[in-house]
Amino acid sequence: MTCDGKSAHKALGPYLPEKARAERAYADLHEHVAALADAGLLHVVDEAINKDTEIHPLVRWQYRGGIAADQRKAFFFARPSDAFGRSYKGAVLVGGLAGNNAIYRIGFGKALDDVGAAWRAAIAAPIAPGLVTDARCQEIVIIGDDLDREGAGLDGLPVPISTPGWDNGPYLSAGHYITKDPDTGVQNLGTYRGQIKAARRLGMNASVDFRQGIYQHWLKYKAKGQPMPACVVVGCPPVISYAAGYKIPDNMDEVAVAGALAGGPINVTRAKTVDILVPAEAEYVIEGFISTAELEAEGPFGESHGHVNLQEYNAFMDVTAITHRKHPILTSIISQVAPSESSTIRQSAMQPELLQYLKTGIGVQGIRRVHMHEPLTSVLAVFVLQFARATQQTEVWRALNAAAARYRFAGRWIIAVDDDIDPENCNSVFWAMSYRCQPQYDLKLVDHKEAAHGPRNPRDNGELSAVLINATLKNPFPPVALPKQEFMERARVLWERFGLPKLTPESPWYGYDLGAWTEELERQAQMAARGEHFTLGSELARIRRSDVEMNTPIDTSKRDKGMN
Repeated sequence: MTCDGKSAHKALGPYLPEKARAERAYADLHEHVAALADAGLLHVVDEAINKDTEIHPLVRWQYRGGIAADQRKAFFFARPSDAFGRSYKGAVLVGGLAGNNAIYRIGFGKALDDVGAAWRAAIAAPIAPGLVTDARCQEIVIIGDDLDREGAGLDGLPVPISTPGWDNGPYLSAGHYITKDPDTGVQNLGTYRGQIKAARRLGMNASVDFRQGIYQHWLKYKAKGQPMPACVVVGCPPVISYAAGYKIPDNMDEVAVAGALAGGPINVTRAKTVDILVPAEAEYVIEGFISTAELEAEGPFGESHGHVNLQEYNAFMDVTAITHRKHPILTSIISQVAPSESSTIRQSAMQPELLQYLKTGIGVQGIRRVHMHEPLTSVLAVFVLQFARATQQTEVWRALNAAAARYRFAGRWIIAVDDDIDPENCNSVFWAMSYRCQPQYDLKLVDHKEAAHGPRNPRDNGELSAVLINATLKNPFPPVALPKQEFMERARVLWERFGLPKLTPESPWYGYDLGAWTEELERQAQMAARGEHFTLGSELARIRRSDVEMNTPIDTSKRDKGMN
């Protein structure tokens, strides 16, 4: 059964806030969910739904079924189950951070037009967190050998499989990893995927950018010959989640920036088994140590660039404690092929930030709008800058060059248009490009952009160029990062049985291979869909290596059914 509106509010039951918000400047996740229900932006699914094969495909139809962005909602799964029919104590929230712009606005607490200025002000004047001893995130504490009890470790978290048919297990898609610089003591908060491998073992992949704070901390602990203490927050006040995904200077604590965004300090408390401060209103906190001596096979996983990231050697964490609220809500981000929740989070933050930078940061005259194209390109590839008619060409070129340099990982095609061109309408933009541009005069190639987002291409040597990109397939690619057809079709039956809005499938609406998928990866994905990811985790542990760098690709084309 699914319900929304006022009935959704009633159906939330024990997940509703117990009382009026305490004296803090920000909403916790329970209060945020209640606000979404009040705004008519929440579907509550109050029946058993398989987290391994049904949750993400069901929500995926919201993005591949022709549903307008303003009609999308968050999904709250009150009774998650798994491939074995087991039930879980916690709930799962998907699309609850940025299912659309309205959801993001409620979580952020400010109008979308004010987001860019808010980020700039928060980074300029962060607010230090406040230490508390009585923390909601530690209402339930499980430490040490108690984690080995059935359902007490990571196997007790209702983590969905994001792209069933391709992923080789459940992954945290909204896990916020907290580590501390061993030299300065400054904490770093970042969102990275985390593979559930065993009751007390969690993967970690910081591959988006090796300049990430967590990777720099890892290198320092590795040089000391010590494992790295870490905490992983799964579900927390939305303002913290937004800060975890934003590019903040490495010497700053993201929790302090979140406090500035909220207008008051974030409550934190000390973890039980590691020397790290964690958000006091977190839903789950996973504590432990990330190995710096060995790396372990990790992936495949459907990534936000729209393809499956194949298997690599990456870090893993040995869990020492799990703490959580009495009625926890696990947040899972819908990512992979855009539009998705992860691309909406990026767009909602990056568009106003770039516009503010161009307007006030460097004083570009005539700039009106910035649009980052979302469908399939995931916001990071195509920028459209809109200018007032007759803006001086020097200002147009200054903005184009500044936009290309603003993000080392984003901006492949950057297009300037007049204010009669709708930057969100591709046909309109193509029309301007076709008739208002003479390539021999009006096109510039910007070399030495960083190739940080997308399938690995052996030809680029870690670099790409802005503007000129040959998008044809030159070598086998990983699969399209959507659940396989059978899972999407099964989820469509559920969708229609729930009486949700009529679907109009948009291509692609299911994942398919582009040449790089191997029999071994297929075997692993099938094991995951059957709920056998712990068995697979044991296999992966047997091929650990200490002689390779993190993110070293694994050639599974030569691997037998048994791991080697």
